[in-house]
Formats: sequence, C-alpha cells, structure tokens
Amino acid sequence: MRPNPGMHALGRRLRLAVVGGGPGSFIGAVHRHAASLDDCYEIVTGVVSSDPDRAQRAGRDMGFAPERAYGTVREMLDAEAARDDCVDVVAIMTPNDTHYEYATAALEHGLDVICDKPMTNTLEEAESLHSKVVEVGRVFCLTHNYTGYPMVRQAKAMVDGGQLGTIRLVQVEYVQGGRAHEDDPDGSDAPWRFDPSRSGPSLVLSDVGTHAHHLVRFVTGLEVAQVSAEAGAIVPGRRVHDYAGALLRLDHGARGTLWATQAAAGVENCLRFRVSGTRGTLEWEQEIPQVLTFKPLEGAREYRTPNGPGTLPLAKRSCRVVAGHPGGFIEAFASIYRDAAEAIAARRAGVPADPLALHFPTSLDGLQGLRFIHCALASSRADGAWIAC
Repeated sequence: MRPNPGMHALGRRLRLAVVGGGPGSFIGAVHRHAASLDDCYEIVTGVVSSDPDRAQRAGRDMGFAPERAYGTVREMLDAEAARDDCVDVVAIMTPNDTHYEYATAALEHGLDVICDKPMTNTLEEAESLHSKVVEVGRVFCLTHNYTGYPMVRQAKAMVDGGQLGTIRLVQVEYVQGGRAHEDDPDGSDAPWRFDPSRSGPSLVLSDVGTHAHHLVRFVTGLEVAQVSAEAGAIVPGRRVHDYAGALLRLDHGARGTLWATQAAAGVENCLRFRVSGTRGTLEWEQEIPQVLTFKPLEGAREYRTPNGPGTLPLAKRSCRVVAGHPGGFIEAFASIYRDAAEAIAARRAGVPADPLALHFPTSLDGLQGLRFIHCALASSRADGAWIAC
C-alpha cells in the first residue's frame, strides 16, 4: 500500500464536509465511499439535505457530532470557521444549480473544494468560479471520475510519451438507455434533472457530454477549437435534451466526433473512446475498464491491463489490486479523491505535491466543459454551423 497522502504531509487525515448526497442518493454514497477508500479523509460534518430539519437528522444518523449536524451550508461554513479543528475540504454533490453558490462560499471561507460535474450551469458562472479559484489559490477538484481508471491514465501516458505519434482522429461516445422510456418523458424519478433552471441548458451535455468532452482533452492533451453540433430530444414530449452529436476540430488539425445520449434503449453505461495517431490507435470502454487496446501502425495488436506488463507510472498510481483483478467505478472515483487529498495536504503543509497526483480535473476543466456546452448549443441553434470554442 502506498503512503497515505493525507497523513504524509499533514500528519493527519483531511477533515471533510459533504454537501448534498443524503439518504437514497446514489452519487452521494459513491462520493463518501471514494473519500474513505484510501483513508485520506475523515468525514466530520455536512449538510446532506436542502431541508434543515432533515439535514440535521441525517447528519446525526451519519455519526456527526451533535454540534456539527448543521441545517444549512452557510451555518456550517460559519460555525466551522470558528473551530480549531475546522474542516479542510468541502465536497459538493448537490443538484447542478447550487454548485456555483456552495463552491464560491467554501472558497471564500478558505476551504479547498471537491465538486461533482458539471461545475456550474452557465458559462458566466464557470468563468467567475474559475477566477475565484485562481484568486484564492485553493485546490478545486472536479469529479470527472472516469479519468481515475488506471487504463485511461495509461492511455494518457502513452499519448504523452509519443507512442501514438501525432494525434489525427478522436472518437468518443457516452451512450446510456435509462431515459429511453416514452411513458416517462419528464423523468418522474429525478424531476430536478428535467428542469432546465436546475440541470442546465442541455441535460444530456451537462450529465454525460461533459464527461465525454473531458475524456478527449485528458487523453489527447488537445483542446476543441471548433464544433459543429446538434442537440435535442428524441423521446416524444420530452422538454430537455436527451441527444447530442458533434463534429470536432481539435488543436493541430486533429478531427473528432462526440456522441452522447441517455435514450438508447437497452444500453447501460457505454462510455468509450478511440484515439488514432500517426503510429497507432488506442481503444477503451468503461464497461470493460481493465483492458486498453493498442493497435500499432505496424505490428500485432497489444493489450494493457492494470498492473500488467507495460503499466506506466501514472496508471500504476491508480492500481489498487494485483494484475488480473479489475478495478471499478468507485475505485476510479477514489483515485480522484486521493489525488486531490495529496494536492490539498501538500498545499496546506507548504510542500510540493507528487507530480503524478496533479492530473485530477480542475476548475479550468469545468470552465472548458461549460464553454463546450455553450458552443455546441450555439451550433445546434445555427443548424450545425461551425462555432469557435
């Protein structure tokens, strides 16, 4: 087991407050398990419901000390600021429309932030929040968790190391089927997601499109320069976007495609990419996360697996089990949390962080995600015209 990054720099675990993700929440449990997996954090407080009474009851049920079972986020931040053992980090997993408010408030209280995606609902909020992060000099980690998979990091390291040559083509898709039911066009199971004022101007781009966009940028190191896109609803009667497709022009002449939907009947959670360069191609699929396929221009097809032959240091950092055993969704999430812990602890201790820990998504990634949404929607409104990002 590698040294605990929280303990290594500060001599203790980081004290974590959680906001949102209360009883019954899938993503809340994922965040809490991920934060605990590598023993970097101690969850000491939080506000896990927008209802103050429910928040206090849930906090006590989660084991928070009675005086730390707060009813509102503002109450929590103000009270914690007065404590000698105040929290170090706030993790935000609330509906999208509150990310900006809560993250800004936490930064203003001198805290580091871990935030679920998308970073904000609007480009203006994203620009403001990124500026605030730069201004206060705190760590901001955005949980694009798929970049925590060892073989995604292997792909990035191989591209960075020149094994693919110059990147020419990129294909990425994030296809789900959970919103394919025509008898429930407005999502009765999660009504806030089908309210654009809360989920953002494009549900599918905010929910899964930003993951696909970030995966392109993470693996290739290229930015999207122009986009030609279409976004809309394919389920009759649906008021929010459940489909988006885009042609991409990337840096240095590379071309790409991005497809995202939550209405492909029968599909579960198919996130995958193909990256082709002048020397070969890499392919990866989230539902088979332990295998990265490398197809060199000349030579036999090769496979990389976690802790298997050819595993590079950036990938090895996220491998928790021996070769032949697959990692999973929560472990990938935990890789993001662990990297953020090392950066936060190092900042607070005034020492350099391990460079391998500094590949987690940041507020800049959140800003770029909102810029992509803004450009894709502008292109869609213009019948697919090319829009500069």
